[in-house]
Amino acid sequence: MKPVKWMIVLICLVLIGAFLSIGVGAVFISPELIFQFFIGGEAGNNGFIIMNFRLPRILMAILVGAGLGVSGAILQGIIRNPLASPDVIGITKGAGLAAATVIILYPGLPVYALPVASFLGAGIVTAGLYLFAYRQGVKPATLALVGIALGAICQAGIQFLTVKFPVETNAALVWLTGSLWGKDWSDVWLLLPWIVIFVPLTIILAPKLNVLSLGDDVAEGLGEPVRKARLLLLIVAVLLAGASVAVVGTLGFVGLVAPHIARQLVGNRHGYLLPASALVGMILLLIADGLGRGLFPPTEVPAGIFTAVIGAPYFLYLLRKLQTA
Repeated sequence: MKPVKWMIVLICLVLIGAFLSIGVGAVFISPELIFQFFIGGEAGNNGFIIMNFRLPRILMAILVGAGLGVSGAILQGIIRNPLASPDVIGITKGAGLAAATVIILYPGLPVYALPVASFLGAGIVTAGLYLFAYRQGVKPATLALVGIALGAICQAGIQFLTVKFPVETNAALVWLTGSLWGKDWSDVWLLLPWIVIFVPLTIILAPKLNVLSLGDDVAEGLGEPVRKARLLLLIVAVLLAGASVAVVGTLGFVGLVAPHIARQLVGNRHGYLLPASALVGMILLLIADGLGRGLFPPTEVPAGIFTAVIGAPYFLYLLRKLQTA
């Protein structure tokens, strides 16, 4: 099937998944009532639930899935490593360490301090990543290895905090797992500008990714300033991942799995791959959040657990595929 047709299929799956996911939760809402709500019919209490609880979560899943999916596709393109993603190279780990520090050590800070801290944590790790790799010419392999090392350091810091302050750890663990629970319209408006601005920007920058994927020597021969292009794309990837993680926590594997699934469908041309990665990321997160709300109502399971259940086996599959290639 041609890439354009796959894009249409993915858009339809996102719309269907979002529509059905609205009805899932402690209070089940039938598709008929959901449709009645959207056409302006009387929905009663169901309308209140849809408007104030379900719809913001669905939109958050769509926005975060797009941000992480595109971020992962960019990182895999600039590092030229199929195992690269925001969580693998340490970006989400940096955000997690900063957020855990705020939650555990400074619980009295305002609510907005948490996303600000996690965003700064992601940025600091990225700055360290680029600084350490710069001496080696910012080579893809160096970026990947340094990112993994910085991620391990951040993970060690998180583990130290959870062991040192066990009483204050519960709230941090929920955030570190990654969850859409309790997200409302304020969170949607907080994240929306980042996704609306930077996802289209990545599509504009897709030709640069196509050139970089040919290798540094070929890219320079074609007149592409490799270091500047890689730095620009890295910043955009970090902004997307940092903004997403800052709002919902450290959701793992979406940025790794979504680009691979998209690549199987639309190929390697980033003009198609980037939007397809966004759409696949949306679908994965809609499924994960729907399962988290619907399997054991009224108890909710964080969406990050289901993204890990989906992503970890796929990660092992990719490792085996690379070893046999």
